Amino acid sequence: MELRTASSPKDSRYYDTTRLREEYLIDDIFNADEIKLVYSHIDRIITGSAVPVRGELALTAGEELRAEHFCDRRELGVINIGGAGTVCVDGRTYEVGPRDGMYIGMGTKEIVFASKDSAAPAKFYLNSAPAHRVWPTVLIKREGTPAEDVVIIKEENKKELGSSEEANHRVINKYILPGQVQSCQLEMGMTELKPGSVWNTMPCHTHDRRMEVYLYFDMPEDAVVMHFMGEPKETRHIIMRNEQAVISPSWSIHSGCGTRAYTFIWGMVGENQDFDDMDDCAMQDLM
Repeated sequence: MELRTASSPKDSRYYDTTRLREEYLIDDIFNADEIKLVYSHIDRIITGSAVPVRGELALTAGEELRAEHFCDRRELGVINIGGAGTVCVDGRTYEVGPRDGMYIGMGTKEIVFASKDSAAPAKFYLNSAPAHRVWPTVLIKREGTPAEDVVIIKEENKKELGSSEEANHRVINKYILPGQVQSCQLEMGMTELKPGSVWNTMPCHTHDRRMEVYLYFDMPEDAVVMHFMGEPKETRHIIMRNEQAVISPSWSIHSGCGTRAYTFIWGMVGENQDFDDMDDCAMQDLM
């Protein structure tokens, strides 16, 4: 497990391109037959992936957590951006198709990832946060019929926002948040930009109560997203490519503009779970 320490805005304003990428960029995430995890001191979020191809992959705590099992003191969010797969949670196997998600509660002992077809493997993207109570493990689907441990994303949690004139026409799918899937502090969702739209989260904002991680994907190899970060009056950018993630501290804006449409997963961890608790930044105040 890779460790990232927290950073100060007073220091970050002096970082060059290499240092910015070392601190905030998470690249080379999805590797065949590997679980990759990055532990950030910022709100103790863990970001990573599991890509089972030739066999199953079991999620373990590692030395860094000083725990017997990964979820002894943690909750876990999963979204599959690859082919069909399964996640076995304490002996119960869930069919997790493309764009399906999962919430896995604190106290879970065994988590095993597998793909249905090695030629089109699942790519499980992971966000994890410290937890203080047990919430039920559920499979999250965008369409279908709800069941005892299967949640369908509600229509009110599929928000169509923006416009083609502003180049930010997009649909926000909220997977994990109060009223949809209960968690201790983790929130996750997926935003899909419509063809011809390239901007996300602009006008931008900060939220001192929560940090955030973005995963950009659905991009051809020659496309990039210019991810903007930093304090509103000390903005910086990081060039993002397909299937790369970026850590956004709570003091930082987080917004992107691509060379074409793309999709991104957002995960938030912190003080509260009020999705609309944001400190908006006026366009004229950005520098």
